[in-house]
Amino acid sequence: MKQYLDLVQTVMENGVRKKTRTGVDTISYFGAFYKVDLSDGFPLLTTKKMQWKSLLREVLWYLSGENHIRNLRHHTKIWDAWADENGVLETAYGYYWRHFPSAQRNKNGEWVVREVDQIQYVIDEIKRNPNSRRLVISAWEPGNATTSKLPPCHYTFVFNVNDGKLNCHLT
Repeated sequence: MKQYLDLVQTVMENGVRKKTRTGVDTISYFGAFYKVDLSDGFPLLTTKKMQWKSLLREVLWYLSGENHIRNLRHHTKIWDAWADENGVLETAYGYYWRHFPSAQRNKNGEWVVREVDQIQYVIDEIKRNPNSRRLVISAWEPGNATTSKLPPCHYTFVFNVNDGKLNCHLT
């Protein structure tokens, strides 16, 4: 929690007020970050009161890769405002974590789009090669971000294994 509170203090003292598309200004401090040691537990770093069960359901929903809020709606209504009339949330973090579009050429040289399960890739890569520098998960897909009601706030996270400890950098 100290790293988070130190970061908040840095932003409050040195940040610049910026207007946003929602009309609620933010205070921006570009490039700041903090490190989280995942061996210390779940990195819920906030000053807000959190509903643990709802938070857990939301994380499980992300990990499922779903982009429809029907199952999430039983536990929290947090994403209702961002879903379309059919309950689909185009910007669902987990959807891009589990179904990221990747354009590649096939044997005939034609472009085809396949989905990449980034979560599974990182799990497999940590097991196979924990020293990998490619343990990255992204929710930022530019085509989606230009048309979405709510582009992702947390667009990437990177894992690093050092001396058997798993660390995460969230941006």
